[in-house]
Amino acid sequence: MFQKTLFKGLRWILSPFSLLYALVLGVRNLFFDINIIKQTSFDIPVIAVGNLSVGGTGKTPQIEYLIRLLEEEYTIAVLSRGYKRKSEGFVIANDKTTVEEIGDEPFQFFKKFQKIIVAVDTNRVNGINQLLKTNSKINLILLDDAYQHRKVKARFYALLTSYDNLYTKDFVLPLGDLREAKSGAKRANAIIVTKCPVGITQVEKNAIVDEIKPTKFQNVFFSSIAYDNVIHSNKNSLGLKEIVDYDVVLITGIAKPKPLLDALISKGIKFTHLNFPDHHNFSPSDVDTINETFDKLKNAKKLILTTEKDFTRLSDSIDSIYSLGIRMSITDSDKFDSFVKEGI
Repeated sequence: MFQKTLFKGLRWILSPFSLLYALVLGVRNLFFDINIIKQTSFDIPVIAVGNLSVGGTGKTPQIEYLIRLLEEEYTIAVLSRGYKRKSEGFVIANDKTTVEEIGDEPFQFFKKFQKIIVAVDTNRVNGINQLLKTNSKINLILLDDAYQHRKVKARFYALLTSYDNLYTKDFVLPLGDLREAKSGAKRANAIIVTKCPVGITQVEKNAIVDEIKPTKFQNVFFSSIAYDNVIHSNKNSLGLKEIVDYDVVLITGIAKPKPLLDALISKGIKFTHLNFPDHHNFSPSDVDTINETFDKLKNAKKLILTTEKDFTRLSDSIDSIYSLGIRMSITDSDKFDSFVKEGI
């Protein structure tokens, strides 16, 4: 409790820096708006997915939702910066690509969806140009975590904000968690409130829409996390109901693991939780710690469980590890799907 109070106090002390940061970003956005800083448009549809805040708002499930929605109609390329990758410049994924070369989330997209092209580049304009040179059949680009990358002028912007941490109630860094001022939300076509409780009421939705105050050109949607009913290893699969009798070591290297913990608890699954930072590069000593924790479990039925993202980094090092996938479930999905297709 003391640490939380101290942290909040330090943030308020830093509030002048927050105002300065907001001013610099405001000038930058103004320069883009009045074309002092040029934006690059492309002949094919570009969808930018992102958020105003740091931390997990569900961008990966949102990208996967869009892939499933559009992969039958388009030849899709997903372009990411490849956070924490050990390569530089433009890299396009192929059968020999490793997770270290492109990062965990792009690697997850590449392994999960066979019809798409996956690439990484911190320079999104260059990345798109390289993709189009590499494969002339590409006719739609999904930009992952690119809401602030304004040098690309996307055709459709999907802005994510968490139900329990709406951007409207936050402040610009370092006072709060916002990457830019709340006014940046005006660029969005769709504002998606993510990680909503499954039983969210219409009254709650109406209150959030009133809080967000969308423009007449924007639509607000609500989504929740839906966990898969099956977990997968490199060798086999198990139904989630089957592991109620197991002892589980749960490994997470994600920004906000609480929804996963709550979901497992609600299903009666017993677990020991080893929590690592988001996008963690697991070291040999981390793997030793995981295996030692697993070995100490006395139940003959036991396994190691992790997220799909962390599985990309751990599956080659740990034999008894399974992954649990998630999907984004959007309320009024038909309306959302139509809104996206009409917008691009």
